Amino acid sequence: MQDEIQALEARIRALEDVEAIRRLKARYGELVDSRFGDEGMLEPSRVAAIADEIAALFTVDAVWDGAALGSSRGRDEIRERFLTSTLTFSWHFFVKPRIEVDGDWATGRWDILSPCTMPGDRPFWMAGVEDDEYARDGGVWKHASMKLRVVFMSPYERGWARAAKAVQT
Repeated sequence: MQDEIQALEARIRALEDVEAIRRLKARYGELVDSRFGDEGMLEPSRVAAIADEIAALFTVDAVWDGAALGSSRGRDEIRERFLTSTLTFSWHFFVKPRIEVDGDWATGRWDILSPCTMPGDRPFWMAGVEDDEYARDGGVWKHASMKLRVVFMSPYERGWARAAKAVQT
């Protein structure tokens, strides 16, 4: 009976860990997108507070790799990265999570769709895949590594058909 209870406890812990990682990823997307208002980036003091919250979602030595958007190593660099943006708007949709937990370490793969706006009010579609690593830090799941692979980035007017064909060939 004790073995069955321990097995159930381990299964419940794994489910709780996966759910905590889903919430972590959702909070990340929510914070990144909240830096923008109707007129683009919010005022610097509000963006700084949001950048602090974003950085707190990462381990001290984490790596954030945004492909063409650059990369940052460590919580301080990640915070600095989110004080500015090459975009004037973004909205992240993270879907199809594949999360594997192994003790205090986990990996995740998420598909991402992000309508976004470049300077000059140029709307784009961006789709990609994010490969993440997570670590339990002080009992709380945090990003240890986040790496984006852009599948396509296409102007809104053009759509994604040509961009998607280029990826498939």
